[in-house]
Amino acid sequence: MRDMLRARHAANERLAPARVLNLVVIVDREWKGEIANRLERAGRYHGSRTILCAVQEGRTTLDAIATVSYDNPEDKLGVMWEKVEIDLGPEHLPALQTIIDPIVVSGLPTVLWSPHRHDDAIRALLPLIDVILLDSDDLPSAADAFERVFSVRDHAYVIDLAWLRTTPWRERLAASFDLPSRLAALGHVEELDIRHRDGSSASALLLAGWLASRLGWEARPLELHQGDRREGNVSNGADEVRILMRESHQEAPGLAGVMVSCRPELSLSLERGWGGLDATEKLGDGTVSRWKILGASRGEGGILGDGIRQALLREPTYWPALNAARELCNV
Repeated sequence: MRDMLRARHAANERLAPARVLNLVVIVDREWKGEIANRLERAGRYHGSRTILCAVQEGRTTLDAIATVSYDNPEDKLGVMWEKVEIDLGPEHLPALQTIIDPIVVSGLPTVLWSPHRHDDAIRALLPLIDVILLDSDDLPSAADAFERVFSVRDHAYVIDLAWLRTTPWRERLAASFDLPSRLAALGHVEELDIRHRDGSSASALLLAGWLASRLGWEARPLELHQGDRREGNVSNGADEVRILMRESHQEAPGLAGVMVSCRPELSLSLERGWGGLDATEKLGDGTVSRWKILGASRGEGGILGDGIRQALLREPTYWPALNAARELCNV
């Protein structure tokens, strides 16, 4: 790989290797193409050196290929990204650290993403990595997903893609209540109604946990019904806040809609729609206002790219939200 970089730089002195972070991805061999496409859709947020390990059942040998890609600059500095693809078998996973360690660029943060939950690989690489990408929406049980996050938090900084799916909703809710005329209403929330796709209950719980942690609610376990429907009450100190979570049919993972109802007679709802979120505000005097919030959805590629970018940042509100979400689902 060093020879490849030297050769490219010798051919064009404007080219220099990117040196921001290492990204290690562990996938099932049959899903290699789809994961590679998802990484491509992450846009400009990707690893300086990406190591894609494809695990194939029954394989006993190692095979690898290394490539260098770059833009062809005419009069400015160009950046080279390196990618290594390794084909290996399940028996190699316990010793994966010895395979990966010589390939990563030393001195850079190393990020691990294992969308297919190869636990042997994760355990083997924990001494080597700095950040781990997880998706709490991957597991059928939100409680199990949250426990998985806590099991690795002492070994690496955790970035939860389920949490990042709630980012547009959290940003729009915060902006909607930022006006002085609405800010006081947050102390009088009486109901929170969240709709989510089947399998995305973790995202719904994290959004409710975020509101509970930011507004000082006392989180309590919600009652779980058939169809992943949850409901119950939490305390805001003086009154009870009713929380309802239910499934909605949609193709994209994550949330479908959020409604916050406040006393006296104020409700704000956000619904997933074409081109952004559809917002509706209802006031006690019967006034109804509707508008479109453009650009709210980033797609799964954008969420993955944001997750990679977050490896260089730190999120102060995730852990309080996660602790409240664990209380809501009775962990």
